[in-house]
Amino acid sequence: MNKGKVGLLAIGLCVIMVGASFSGCVEGPVEAEEMVLIFGSSGDAKRLDPADVTDGESIQRMDNMFEGLVEYEPDSTEIKPCLATSWDTSEDGLNITFNLRHDVKFHDGTDFDADAVVFSFARQYDTTHAYHDYGEWAYWGYMFGDVDRMEKINDYAVKLVLKRTNAAIMTSLAMFTVCIVSPTNAEQWGEDAFKHPVGTGPFKFVEWVKDDHITLEANNDYWRETPKLDKLIFRVIEDPSARLMALQTKEIQGMEYPDPSSFDAIEADSDLKLLTQPGMNVGYLAINCGYGYNDTNENGAHDSDEPWVKTPAYSEPLANKKVRQAISHAIDKDSIVDNLYKGTAIVAKNGMPPFMLGYNDDIEDYSYDPAEATKLLTEAGYPNGFTSTLWVMPVSRPYMFDPSKIGEAIQGYLEAVDITVEIYQVDWSTYLEKTEAGEHPMCLLGWSGDNGDPDNFMNVLYGENACSIGTAGNVAFYNNSRVQELLSDALQTYDNTERANYYEEAQEILHESASHVYLAHANQNIVFTSNVHGYVLHPTSRKFFYPVTIE
Repeated sequence: MNKGKVGLLAIGLCVIMVGASFSGCVEGPVEAEEMVLIFGSSGDAKRLDPADVTDGESIQRMDNMFEGLVEYEPDSTEIKPCLATSWDTSEDGLNITFNLRHDVKFHDGTDFDADAVVFSFARQYDTTHAYHDYGEWAYWGYMFGDVDRMEKINDYAVKLVLKRTNAAIMTSLAMFTVCIVSPTNAEQWGEDAFKHPVGTGPFKFVEWVKDDHITLEANNDYWRETPKLDKLIFRVIEDPSARLMALQTKEIQGMEYPDPSSFDAIEADSDLKLLTQPGMNVGYLAINCGYGYNDTNENGAHDSDEPWVKTPAYSEPLANKKVRQAISHAIDKDSIVDNLYKGTAIVAKNGMPPFMLGYNDDIEDYSYDPAEATKLLTEAGYPNGFTSTLWVMPVSRPYMFDPSKIGEAIQGYLEAVDITVEIYQVDWSTYLEKTEAGEHPMCLLGWSGDNGDPDNFMNVLYGENACSIGTAGNVAFYNNSRVQELLSDALQTYDNTERANYYEEAQEILHESASHVYLAHANQNIVFTSNVHGYVLHPTSRKFFYPVTIE
């Protein structure tokens, strides 16, 4: 990280009206019989290349255009065939052979085949590939570092070769990162291919008006049944109240991240329906510990002579562990969850949800204790506090529906212990780019799980290997070789008891480091008009509109 009856004629008229308010929504006149769903998103996409993004706004658009070899079940992270019909794994676990689906076309009319699969993988890991320089491929580094190569066996069979065993690889293969793109489209557009996305999925790209909307249309040549929706439009409405107002007036038919204070009104409105379930996420304050990898080598490897360099926002106070522990004691997380999340979340004490394998419930969370915070600041050499900057997201996220209010609350708590904090905001795309580059002293961010495996939280958000300046998942830039050793060992065993022990020990070290103030695990919430049917909340918070219909 969900109630009205409107006939199809009314929906068609609604789309015409909205089209007048944001230009280019639909090319040409809208026929009354068209089934169109306009979804209110909190922000715009950053890019439309599934392998070259890390943010949910980009992903929700692409999940309806692209597909991978395997996919998740509609309501779980169990995998099932998609563009691959079957697969076989070697006894040593290092080779997985996939048999590919025949008679599948990309949106540009070209054939899906083994060459397309190899292209989609190789451009991410092969530094000599003609298209490697067109992306950062951050998620490849987060999740697929154990992949050695993808090989073509014949036109409809490929083999994935691993460097070492990986307990999460099959669930990871259902992630957007390894969705299959059209090589022909990439060749046509080169570095601008992310503006002209072409996949095999149920919807095709029509247009992108930056910071306004993205329009998709049904893929009438889809290998499965044609979607019920003729058009799917993602409209950017940053403010939660404005999104709800647009839903109530039927300018849109669905919206994400409603303000919990509006839940009573939503549930009392027979024209709206609220869908909710526990979220597989964590929202946090990341404190920049000051050092990251500077990956400027031609082969992308870490510089062995000087592996660590100061991040752009290196701060002597924040590099001090006692200062970070003081910050943890200064923030009243219970109050934030009660008053800002309004009961739609639970307080987080670890960096992954409590229902996941290896969650360490024995850890005692930092108490809200301003006096202890002041004592620690004095011990660290800052009896009069210091000044810093807190970066605050400009958009609602599944783990933090109102970052601005949370940022203001944290600002107040820190001011009470003489840490003067200026709040800084910038557009979402730039925010992601610059936090991955370590340009923030402190920032609000979070994570929604991609595959249901603890590695997707622990290695991506807290691992030493995720500290590369420019593509960091670990935006606290906390680097600890023992933590990385534990996380790597956990990924290379299939024994769940062993895996759990590794993660539990890693969480103890991370807790002591205080590199993050874990704030909350939020429920996943989404609202539709009551005539929208078939939408299923997914544990990963990904948004799939293929089954959706409008009454």
